[in-house]
Amino acid sequence: MDTIASIFSFITTPVSWVIVQFHSVYGALFGDDTGWAWGLSIVSLVILIRICLIPLFVKQIKATRAMQTLQPEMKKIQERYKNDKQRQSEEMMKLYKETGTNPLSSCLPILAQSPFFFALYHVLNSIANNDTVGVINTRLLESAQQAHIFGAPLAAKFTDSSADVTALDASLTSVRIVTAVMIVLMSASQFYTQRQLMTKNVDTTVKTPYMQQQKMLMYVFPIMFAVFGINFPVGVLVYWLTTNVWTMGQQMYVIHNNPTPGSKAQASYLERLDKRVTHHGKTRGRGEKAIVKAIVAKGRDRNEYERKFINGLTKAGLAAQADGTVVKSEVTTVAEIEDGTPATSTPKRQQPKRQSKSRRQSGSTHGGTSGAKTTGDSGAKTSLSKSDGPQDAKPADTKPTGGKSASGSTRSKAQSGRKGPQRPKSPSKK
Repeated sequence: MDTIASIFSFITTPVSWVIVQFHSVYGALFGDDTGWAWGLSIVSLVILIRICLIPLFVKQIKATRAMQTLQPEMKKIQERYKNDKQRQSEEMMKLYKETGTNPLSSCLPILAQSPFFFALYHVLNSIANNDTVGVINTRLLESAQQAHIFGAPLAAKFTDSSADVTALDASLTSVRIVTAVMIVLMSASQFYTQRQLMTKNVDTTVKTPYMQQQKMLMYVFPIMFAVFGINFPVGVLVYWLTTNVWTMGQQMYVIHNNPTPGSKAQASYLERLDKRVTHHGKTRGRGEKAIVKAIVAKGRDRNEYERKFINGLTKAGLAAQADGTVVKSEVTTVAEIEDGTPATSTPKRQQPKRQSKSRRQSGSTHGGTSGAKTTGDSGAKTSLSKSDGPQDAKPADTKPTGGKSASGSTRSKAQSGRKGPQRPKSPSKK
């Protein structure tokens, strides 16, 4: 650890200068040699560093979500080129380039914070060895050695011997109790941060290897902090515990206000947003407008929670617009069906129900019978009406004569069953 800290000794002077400046402020309030003055100086250093790292944290969130969305495509590439590692890596790099993602972006805050961490470790380790470092002169060195946090010196470690602790004017029991409590709190805060990320802010609709990696890190990181924590000075434990608590609070804020699409946190957020928008009749703030705008732009690609949100606005007589605003719908209320496509509230014409084959056949049979009856009745009525004519009318002669038509002779021959030469249909004119 000392070798690593010496590598980042170039940033030791700026870190020590910042600590001294904060110490001058808190020393005027609590006293120069108190643990509160030096402890709060370290905490203020952490807060200042983490504020400067907020832009990198935003990039980390975007990179992490981009990697989550790319997991299915990455899995396809791995299965397609599982026997060709070179082609697999080339396709991966091509995918990263096309989507504009960088796998290392999720590690940027940790990498950017590492120099400050090792520089602070180098400063505190120099104080423990009674060596001046950076802008910390002899007077400040003596003041820092006298500072105790709950009975433990800033430069004391869990693994220090009784003689080392006695030289710092403290007891071994108090040092180990304080360091053990800080190590437990540091590991617990790290575990809770990873756990809330996995249980609340992960898209549950996509099962990818990324989730398994996060579950593994959820248990690996706290163990690593516990193992390395016994070799950290009390001042470094204060630094690391503060940064873990900051990360936990920052993560809770992001999950509450800008959750991952498809996660349980998004379902809770959209329920709260639906109540607020329904109550006020509009979206308030850029954050709400940005989320509504993103949901409207998805169209058919909306997940279950987003469709439920749009349907809730529709039931309340509201309609989400493409710019993220919400307006009241008056004449035609735009509704959202399950697949995300808009449909007007105009009722559709009811189509007749399709009958089965047996019903159609039975209906045709009844129809034919009734038709026959109707025809018979009408025929009977017609014959009766014809019989009202003169009774002395003679029936027409059915014997073929020269003046009769060919159709009459043909019909008579067909009725008699006789066969013979038939007259042409159109006799030739002479």
